[in-house]
Amino acid sequence: MEEEKQTRKGKYAADFSSFREAEARIRPFIHKTPLLSSESLDALSGRHLFFKCELFQKGGAFKFRGACNAVFSLSDDQASKGVVTHSSGNHAAALSLAAKLRGIPAYIVVPKNAPKCKVENVKRYGGQIIWSEPNMQSRESTAAKVLQDTGAVLLHPYNDGRIISGQGTISLELLEQAPKIDTIIAPISGGGLISGVALAAKTINPAIRVLAGEPKGANDAAQSKAAGKIVTLPETNTVADGLRAFLGDLTWPVVRDFVDDVITVEDNEIIEAMKLCYEILKVAVEPSGAIGLAAVLSDSFKENPAWKDCSHIGIILSGGNVDLGVLWHSFKR
Repeated sequence: MEEEKQTRKGKYAADFSSFREAEARIRPFIHKTPLLSSESLDALSGRHLFFKCELFQKGGAFKFRGACNAVFSLSDDQASKGVVTHSSGNHAAALSLAAKLRGIPAYIVVPKNAPKCKVENVKRYGGQIIWSEPNMQSRESTAAKVLQDTGAVLLHPYNDGRIISGQGTISLELLEQAPKIDTIIAPISGGGLISGVALAAKTINPAIRVLAGEPKGANDAAQSKAAGKIVTLPETNTVADGLRAFLGDLTWPVVRDFVDDVITVEDNEIIEAMKLCYEILKVAVEPSGAIGLAAVLSDSFKENPAWKDCSHIGIILSGGNVDLGVLWHSFKR
């Protein structure tokens, strides 16, 4: 792990060679996800929108890219005792599946309030669940005990160069599928996805804009950008259960230097964007995955003169693991 903390070639946790290596490493295992578009949503937004459907990725979310890259980066000796992580959601399932493909155990520390559908995914892929209290202190101390007991390798959900490199392969695909894209919007939480996406995209096209979508009830990244340092919140409150983490020391420098802005949206805007994804695109997207569309349709984006030239926008629909009971409840609200 220590060598992973050393950022590659100095400045950042990933670089273009690590994205290309990740692409080759994970190609046999991942889905190359499709790009959808809709004239109705183009009309609604006043832009050309291209939806990168990571909800069709194995495990139902983009997280499988990073988990797969990390697991298959391990030497046989490192991998032999298995892998461990703490996660309330998609990384847990992704790591379970990647470990299963490599034939090694996955020990997953899951907070007791994790969405049921995401816990079911972990079980489906053979991950061994260890429950923790629903706070970061308990998650981390439980994971530390599992590490001690098993000798497994800890793979952090986002603050790891191998994870960031795997997520960056999305940009390689996206800009090959739609080279005209001038702006990419992705969700932001711990920053693994947007770090990889931004570094890879801006290496291919330095003029491209990369924007983050964030819930107002968990707006630590927006506050961090404004303060010029990592800001954490005493609590978060949002329907987007995948966007409640805080930036890490490897993701923050990339977010600081390569993410052009953070657009915050209310939960009702996220739910409305989910409805549009279901009704118009016909895709089952989770709240965290719909935030890019919510951002594009928000007044703060539409009325900001800085983004008036964003005409071809790639939106990453990051995942589709949603508890249907929670979904119906949020729609009724």
